[in-house]
Amino acid sequence: MQRSTGEYKIKPIKKQVRALLGYPYPRHVPKDVFVEQWVGISTDELHRAKDADVAYMRNRHPLIQDLDWSRADCLCYLTQRGLAGAPKSSRLGCPFHGNAQWRHIRDHSSAERDDVVAFDAAIRDGNARANACGNRLLGQAFLHRSRVPARCPALPLPPPCRVRPVTRSWPRSAPCWHVQSHSPRACGGCAGCSPTTSPCPGTGNISSA
Repeated sequence: MQRSTGEYKIKPIKKQVRALLGYPYPRHVPKDVFVEQWVGISTDELHRAKDADVAYMRNRHPLIQDLDWSRADCLCYLTQRGLAGAPKSSRLGCPFHGNAQWRHIRDHSSAERDDVVAFDAAIRDGNARANACGNRLLGQAFLHRSRVPARCPALPLPPPCRVRPVTRSWPRSAPCWHVQSHSPRACGGCAGCSPTTSPCPGTGNISSA
């Protein structure tokens, strides 16, 4: 687990859950007192779908267990209802960002871009405390995987790659539909739906392409 996930997500959630249950730390939570926590992890990240590590929280993953939805299915569902997209949650300077996330920061928020550039420069020679103790970094540290400084005015990102739409066929044990990765039509069906009649994600309607 990433350190930022534990510090800024898991710990605050546990603290709030205990407060809602009426047993703030360090009070013991009785065995029969718990919450069911719905976690929005999709099929793209099955490895992240885990049980809680405390007895007073029981995790449920409805996107996986009930719907068998990928991130593309979730975006399709939101677009069909005229809702905005759902950007991935992460800290601003997370080195696990993909090019799309870096590009969004570069193109849509000058303040965040400047923060990224400043932070990237600050970590170049490693942790200041470690350096002071003689544990210097061997080499240099960078935020972007290309190991290029994130200087102003733009982050060093390649142009967007053109991805060929991929059709997914769903198992019969789950709600059965066929969708492609491009944008949905206004009628409620996904563009490029299978020529066979099949319901689109979350609509419950039957459409025919």
